[in-house]
Amino acid sequence: MIRNFIFILFISVSCSSKVQPVETKPAWLTGQLNEPRYYTGIGQSFKDGTNNYVQAAKKSALDDLVSQIKVTVSSTSILSTLEENRKDFQERYEQIIQTTVADELEEFELAGVYEDDRNYWVYYRLSKERYRQIKEEQKRNAVTLATDFLHKARKAEAEGARLQAIGFYFQAFRSVEKYLGEPIPVKIDEREVLLTNEVYASIKSLLAKIQVQVSPAEMEINRRMNVNGQAVIAQVIFSDTREPAANFQLTASFEKGQGEVYPNYITDDQGRAKILINKITSRELEQTVGVKLNMDAISGTSNSLVYSLISSTLKPPGSQVILKVQRPVVYMMASERSLGITKSSTQIANRLKNLLTNAGFEFTNDRQRADLQMEVSADSEKGSVSGSIYITFLTGVIRVTEAREGRVIYATTLDRIKGYGLDYERSSQDAYNKAIENLEKEHLSELLNNVLQ
Repeated sequence: MIRNFIFILFISVSCSSKVQPVETKPAWLTGQLNEPRYYTGIGQSFKDGTNNYVQAAKKSALDDLVSQIKVTVSSTSILSTLEENRKDFQERYEQIIQTTVADELEEFELAGVYEDDRNYWVYYRLSKERYRQIKEEQKRNAVTLATDFLHKARKAEAEGARLQAIGFYFQAFRSVEKYLGEPIPVKIDEREVLLTNEVYASIKSLLAKIQVQVSPAEMEINRRMNVNGQAVIAQVIFSDTREPAANFQLTASFEKGQGEVYPNYITDDQGRAKILINKITSRELEQTVGVKLNMDAISGTSNSLVYSLISSTLKPPGSQVILKVQRPVVYMMASERSLGITKSSTQIANRLKNLLTNAGFEFTNDRQRADLQMEVSADSEKGSVSGSIYITFLTGVIRVTEAREGRVIYATTLDRIKGYGLDYERSSQDAYNKAIENLEKEHLSELLNNVLQ
């Protein structure tokens, strides 16, 4: 009987060792989560060996949590008063703010982790009450700072320091840019106003009093910049007082056409700045350079996505100068020989003429009309014979001078370019073809840069 008992006990122990414990999934992973006092986020990642599945799951959980924190725009906020495509504009603002929520989120907690052979899950949560307290504190600090800047701006404006006032207004704006979707009542100058609306309106009001003028408003200009004697002068004044606006930062750029213009300026005591147009690269006969207030430099908020969005609704004061572009006129002289005999057509000169015409130059047969004089000379000479292959060498010179002053502004040589052929004539032609190819690849850009200076 004792033997039977021992046998039964052995069987029982053996069988019990084969029973595997059942690990149940946590409630937060089975759809039974009930956390009304928390924002929650669940993230999952596969264990496929190709990624950091822990970090991937954490990011996914955080994104899920953030998606529950909604950004809303009040009907009395500044965003609702802007004259833009309102729905699209507000959606873009909400997207930007939603992104900053993720970047600045704090005090969320890791509430659970679960994994199996193929998956890894993370559970984050954030107290709604604590999040509200944090945001209210941040908002109070931002409003206090913005209100202080607004008072400083008002004082500077009253004292006639308008540039300083604009700077303070923009600092006030930047302080509360995360709250543009909310109405924020404050008391300013013994009256209650909505803070963001008041700041924005003050910026627009000051900008409306700034006028940018350019002289001349239209000018004839040669693509060869060094033959232009007239400068473009920008002047900034206050339209209500007619006083010059000193130390204002301007920016200049081609708005029609293309070229190089120095971009940044600061007005002098007379509100003036000399605009430097360095090069015209477009072939268009009418081009436009715009000069306007440099809002990024004045506001100091160019790195803010919210500011970039709102600034698109602010039209900086500016003006334009219309450029009537004159093409450089070229007189061509060419002497091209093959094996010492004058060629029936000037191959290099014709190709140069075609290239320069496409680049915006004009050619004339009247030397008196020309701005530039171009000389092309080339000749080929016989080389050796290797088997049935004849070799020739081409040597040439290209020179460009100012037609009136006679100053050489560009010169290059084509030095012993080798040609091959079944006879000397075809070998010479091959040398000319290679000379043109060499000219286009290695010399044309340099030539254009020199003659257009």
